[in-house]
Amino acid sequence: MKEKTIDYVLRATWMAVSKMYNEEAGKAGSTMATGFALLSIDPEKGTPSTALGPKMGMEATSLSRILKTMQEKGLIIRKKNPLDGRSVLIHLTDFGKEMRDFSKKVVLRFDEAVKENVSEEELKTFTRVASTITNLITEKEIYKEEIALNPVHKNE
Repeated sequence: MKEKTIDYVLRATWMAVSKMYNEEAGKAGSTMATGFALLSIDPEKGTPSTALGPKMGMEATSLSRILKTMQEKGLIIRKKNPLDGRSVLIHLTDFGKEMRDFSKKVVLRFDEAVKENVSEEELKTFTRVASTITNLITEKEIYKEEIALNPVHKNE
């Protein structure tokens, strides 16, 4: 393809952002996924483990692995939910709160850098476009009809 598709631009941009976040997180012995989890946990009340997956858009298996690592590193502790003994609340330790602050600074610095280089109008347009793409996907508006699959048969 001579022209880059929207998908390509989105993927390439996210890969660059992801790499940048992982490099910054690596300086503190962490990862982007851990930073994202830290930012998703309420630093005062804790967060139910069942609410974290949907909040982060992550599968239970991946989230479970991240939480296990975070607990091993002393970033979080798990406590029974006083309102529902069947569920668990994830709480940040003091170290977890420090790392959460670090993660927040990294994200805010990225926002500042973009805002210094992109006009407010361009950011509004970007946000509207991203929102439209998300809605098209969540409302299943893109692939309403199946795309015909015409496999090439070499032996015909």
